[in-house]
Amino acid sequence: MGSITKRPDGTWRSRYRDEAGKEHARHFARKVDGQRWLDEVTASVVTGQYVSPKAGRVTLAQFAAGWQASSLGRPATRSITDNALRLHLLPVLGSRPLASIRHSDVQALVKGLSETLAPGTVRNIYDTLARCLSAAVDDRMIAVSPCRKIALPYGDDGEIEPPSMGAVGRLAGEMPNRFRAAVILLAGSGLRIGELLALKVADVDFLRRSLRVERQRLQGGQIGPPKTPRSVRTVPLGQVALDELAAHLADYPSSEWLFTDDQGESLSYQAWKREFSRACARAGVELTTHGLRHFYASALIAGGASVKQVQAVLGHASAVITLRTYAHLWPGDEDRTRSVSDAALNTLRTFCGLDARIEGAAADQSDLEVKSGR
Repeated sequence: MGSITKRPDGTWRSRYRDEAGKEHARHFARKVDGQRWLDEVTASVVTGQYVSPKAGRVTLAQFAAGWQASSLGRPATRSITDNALRLHLLPVLGSRPLASIRHSDVQALVKGLSETLAPGTVRNIYDTLARCLSAAVDDRMIAVSPCRKIALPYGDDGEIEPPSMGAVGRLAGEMPNRFRAAVILLAGSGLRIGELLALKVADVDFLRRSLRVERQRLQGGQIGPPKTPRSVRTVPLGQVALDELAAHLADYPSSEWLFTDDQGESLSYQAWKREFSRACARAGVELTTHGLRHFYASALIAGGASVKQVQAVLGHASAVITLRTYAHLWPGDEDRTRSVSDAALNTLRTFCGLDARIEGAAADQSDLEVKSGR
């Protein structure tokens, strides 16, 4: 594997050849230090953790270009990755050799981003860097990733507060006729805005009173698969939403896209956002399109829907997400706890003589009230 020879100047030269046959050498003042270095290299080769000393000289920008080009993922995920690299990671760390990026560098980057960006955005950017450097470890460009034990910002968004019926009604009243049905559909189906903008006329089944979600429109205008596999779903529709859609198609007929702009083209995200913001201003309400999704979820929960039902119609990847977002909206938890507790302990009344003691305590309380003149 390697050898150690003494040089004329009294130092020791340790050398070895890597898997490609290239020789690497270092010089040490003591033979024991040279032997220790060779032992470490040998151990890394045996365990499959060997990294060529020159591999880490590749810059983050150079490695990220190849990594990004070969990565798989949904369009939305690829867009997040591209934005994270282009706007936040490469301007700061792109020129740095991979081996020179330290834990402290990553922590400093996260702290700097946290001063201007939302916690969720910072986490997305960090996740991109962590995945890229993890791939560098797998390619044996670096021995370990510096993205370990990084303190990330926590969101402080508080509990979701769904908009009121009055706010949704005022918003719908201020929307232009061409887009009013979209507000009603969002509030009556819980669709994400990208899913709504990608709906086709054929996706609505008036006979079965439902619509099929199979795609989404990204902010760049491209059409892609929904956010997660579970987002492909059939959503039941109430009669109000169906009536609005029927009236919408009668006034604005279309052969393909359900919602179109004034030129009859598919409605873009930018056009929707513009009209939605103007309507909110006219109605005097502070709402986001996603708020209508929360409105729908809260209506289902108030009506007695289970966690699995809400997860299914909203297209959440798991029930954990549903609970994390809406757990505080499920009513009657304290009452249910009391009922279950009473049912479990009810048999103890007679067994422990609890009924007699309760009756005695009630009689004593009654005597006290009589004596006190109550």
